[in-house]
Amino acid sequence: MGTVVDAANKEANGSAPINKKVTVVFVLGGPGSGKGTQCANIVEHFGYTHLSAGDLLRAEIKSGSENGTMIQNMIKEGKIVPSEVTIKLLKRAIEENENDKFLIDGFPRNEENRAAFESVTGIQPEFVLFFNCSEEEMQKRLLGRNQGREDDNIETIRKRFNVYMESSLPVIEYYSAKGKVKKIDAARPIGEVFEAVKAIFTPHLR
Repeated sequence: MGTVVDAANKEANGSAPINKKVTVVFVLGGPGSGKGTQCANIVEHFGYTHLSAGDLLRAEIKSGSENGTMIQNMIKEGKIVPSEVTIKLLKRAIEENENDKFLIDGFPRNEENRAAFESVTGIQPEFVLFFNCSEEEMQKRLLGRNQGREDDNIETIRKRFNVYMESSLPVIEYYSAKGKVKKIDAARPIGEVFEAVKAIFTPHLR
């Protein structure tokens, strides 16, 4: 009897730790670092499920749920969606998926996200895959992607890069201190980058 009530309480506040054994890898890298391409490769070769915080938020908005409407309004008002909201979506996706290996892409974006994720889910990442790429290289890639409309893009790109570096560095430093950061030189060609990725994931195969 108690268990049903407990389950209902957990469901109500969504803050119970995840109750299955999962392997989580955080994937971090600035705009244009090529992490999307590499995530697709990791899914294909190593059987991970790719969870993107941004995609989950967009899907929730699309679903028309009450939660989705709230998220949409926050984004419209230029507010940052609270980490609890994003974490709840990530947690639900992990629990509902049959798989036990997950790539979490573009999250945690900052130190507060990181601390909240660990305390809500009870999960420590196996490691953090960090696609390290210079601002010049990212700029070149993003401008190439935008067919060189640089007048309205170069400033935006710089801003995005600076925001990314400022907020993500503390997360990378935190996990570096624990020996959990696997840094990849993302400026190299896609094939070479994937060889480096493979070398990191292969020992973790189970």
